[in-house]
Amino acid sequence: MAKKHAFARGLATGIVGTAATVAGAVFAVKKTVIEPEEKKAAFIEENRKKAARKRIAR
Repeated sequence: MAKKHAFARGLATGIVGTAATVAGAVFAVKKTVIEPEEKKAAFIEENRKKAARKRIAR
């Protein structure tokens, strides 16, 4: 009976560990890939707005 309990505990630990690893990887990708792209897109959009205002002001 003890072996079944140990197996279940090990399985649960493995599942939790895997889920934590996947969550960490997703967070890391978001911080290193997605957010810089969003910041760059926002920067480009802001420059377009500034250029449009300058064109109209002249």
